Amino acid sequence: MSQRTLSILVLLLALAFAAAPLLSGGFNGFKPEQFPVTDAWPAQPAGWAFSIWGLIYLALIGAAAIGALRGGPDWAQAAGPLGISLAVGVFWITAANDAPLLATAMIVVMAGFAILAWLRSGPAIWQRLPLGLYAGWLTAATGVAFSAVLTGYGLLPARTAAVLMLLAVLAVGVVILARPRSDWTYAPALIWALIGVIAANLDPPSPTLVGLCGAGGALIAVLAISRSHASVGRER
Repeated sequence: MSQRTLSILVLLLALAFAAAPLLSGGFNGFKPEQFPVTDAWPAQPAGWAFSIWGLIYLALIGAAAIGALRGGPDWAQAAGPLGISLAVGVFWITAANDAPLLATAMIVVMAGFAILAWLRSGPAIWQRLPLGLYAGWLTAATGVAFSAVLTGYGLLPARTAAVLMLLAVLAVGVVILARPRSDWTYAPALIWALIGVIAANLDPPSPTLVGLCGAGGALIAVLAISRSHASVGRER
């Protein structure tokens, strides 16, 4: 497949991905009644946090459109894994509303290829920021999905699953931000998700989860700023 054909395909997939919520009723998080154990899970962000998807959809469409018009070797390296992630993502909301286990497996694939696309993308902000927002949010969403499954199928208590999955999300974030090609663009959506979890755990208050998300968000921010300063230093 030629670079231009691949770029056009990614643009079409980005448009389909953005249209998916309109065709499937949208998604603001898993619901307890979707599982045998009808319990809430503290790792799921407040509903308003999911509004970030609007920005992610627009950013991905913008990046894909620029990629289709301008292309380039950097975009070609990122377009392949991004296309795979988007192709799975087109069907994710339908799966999430009907089959949480399938949706959890799908979001692992989406997140993995989104992170790979971001790591492969070029230094231009039109590539880094859209893919970083997408990868960062999917990192958090993967942890939320696993937390819901572990709790919903009675494998772990809700709070235990939440703490473990948040620690896993933060560990993944730290490892990714420690990579040489990382920069700040991966961090904002991940931090936004952690803020959403904090908001969801203020009433009733959960000092453990609020403290974990607050400290983790601060660590992610420091690492992102540090990595960006290191990148600027190398360019000089």
